[in-house]
Amino acid sequence: MPTFILTMSWTEQGIRAIKDHPKRSKAAKDLAKKLGIEIKQLYLTAGAHDLLAIVESPSGDNVAKFAMMTGALGNVRTSTARAWTEQEFHKLLSELP
Repeated sequence: MPTFILTMSWTEQGIRAIKDHPKRSKAAKDLAKKLGIEIKQLYLTAGAHDLLAIVESPSGDNVAKFAMMTGALGNVRTSTARAWTEQEFHKLLSELP
């Protein structure tokens, strides 16, 4: 199943209400499930972004919907990247002309 990496940064609203994060995280997981997305891992990170999520979904469209719906709540800004495993990468290489 395709893998996606979502990086998230808290907005002013999101950091002010940081203690609500467990409740917001549960709501995000419920939304992801409704969209057919499996959140494999969620990390608190230091550096350019505050959170990193590794997700799997059969459709990139669903991941885009998830990012837009999550961002619309005003607590985080998101960035999404498609990721290929090493095995998938090698398969792509083998198919090059």
